[in-house]
Formats: sequence, C-alpha cells, structure tokens
Amino acid sequence: EVQLVESGGGLVQPGGSLRLSCAASGFTFSFYAMSWVRQAPGKGLEWVSTVNSGGGTTRYADSVKGRFTISRDNAKNTLYLQMNSLKPEDTAVYYCAKPKSYLSDSNWRQYDYWGQGTQVTVSS
Repeated sequence: EVQLVESGGGLVQPGGSLRLSCAASGFTFSFYAMSWVRQAPGKGLEWVSTVNSGGGTTRYADSVKGRFTISRDNAKNTLYLQMNSLKPEDTAVYYCAKPKSYLSDSNWRQYDYWGQGTQVTVSS
C-alpha cells in the first residue's frame, strides 16, 4: 500500500521558517519524482515544487521561488520542503504528492498518490 505522510506544519510568524517532511512507503521512492502541492483556505490546489528522482533537479512555482527549497533523502524515503521568508499568503494545507512525471506540475490528473496534508499557518 502506497502511503505518503506529511509532518512539520504549524503556526509561524511572517518572515519565519518551517521545514515539512513527507515519509513515503509502499513504492520504490528513489525511482520517482515527488512534488509539494498546497491549498489555501477557500482556494484551489496550487503546485509548489517538484524534485526529480535523484534529487539533483528541481522546479518551483514563481510564488515560492527563492524562498522554498525542495529536497529528498532517498535512503530514508523522505521528501522535504524547507520554507523560508514565509508570508501570510503561504498559509495553506501542504500536500506531498507523487506525480507521473517531473513535468506534471499543476496537471492534477497526473498525480496518482497524495498525502493527508499538513497545515501551515503564517500569521502575526
């Protein structure tokens, strides 16, 4: 059974930092690209970032570029999202998701597995 379990969310002040983790199981993690997707209150899904299977190539949404860093530890079957310089508009539920390709981005039908999500709230 494929499982993606996010953790690390919480409340942080604007300008602060947070690191999210996603523990993956049930598939050969190192064979696949992985993504972070978020959903702000009352809004639709927004693709955030994707990292390739080996961890050496990354893609980011313009809204987070320069502030967020996606990474992975294939030995630990874990995906990470380091979030710095957080803004109130980053407030959302953040999902770890498995895309069919490195270029899936916001093509939601190309994501075959999703985590349960972890809440990130940026507020003073």
